[in-house]
Amino acid sequence: MKYDNLTKIIKAPYFSRSDALLGDQKLLDYQLSLWVKKGNLLRLKNGLYAFAKDKEKIKGEEIAAFIYEPSYLSLECALAWYGFIPEMVYAYVSVTARINRRFTNDFGTFLYRHIKSELFWGYTEMKTEYGHYLLAEPEKALLDYLYLNLSKIRNENDFAAVRLNLDVIKEKIDSDKFLKYLSAFNINKMKVWALRCLQ
Repeated sequence: MKYDNLTKIIKAPYFSRSDALLGDQKLLDYQLSLWVKKGNLLRLKNGLYAFAKDKEKIKGEEIAAFIYEPSYLSLECALAWYGFIPEMVYAYVSVTARINRRFTNDFGTFLYRHIKSELFWGYTEMKTEYGHYLLAEPEKALLDYLYLNLSKIRNENDFAAVRLNLDVIKEKIDSDKFLKYLSAFNINKMKVWALRCLQ
């Protein structure tokens, strides 16, 4: 296959080498490697690529959803999004029911933290021009963070070190929903710090 043919077949800015649109067209490893080397394609991870010409159109959040499914953006990434922590976050941090993974490509660093499948909920779909991604609801982002960092939060000093903006949290959190979600985790130690977020 020629590169021009590929751009005619695949209209989206990123694709999988097993994309159904390719039909019976053969994409060979050496071709993909050559196009990456020439700067035509950006390798996202094994078997997944983006067109370099479309790089400016693509959101990192979309890539986070595309390269490791199912997953939703949460933890520090969502906390910063909602203004719950003051820091800028330099990685796309997601939650998944699959194993922990880390990928780095031209769009940034993508971290995936495992959560039990029965806790894989509490997110909303965000549409983009070319695709979509999933983002934790504010209540779930906060609870995911406490749940996955519980071993590091042993006392008030540890809790303070997270630097949560409690005023913004109280303003944006639906407390009834937060308490309902909290009960699903069913961890007493976690309740102590979760309730501190509402004070």
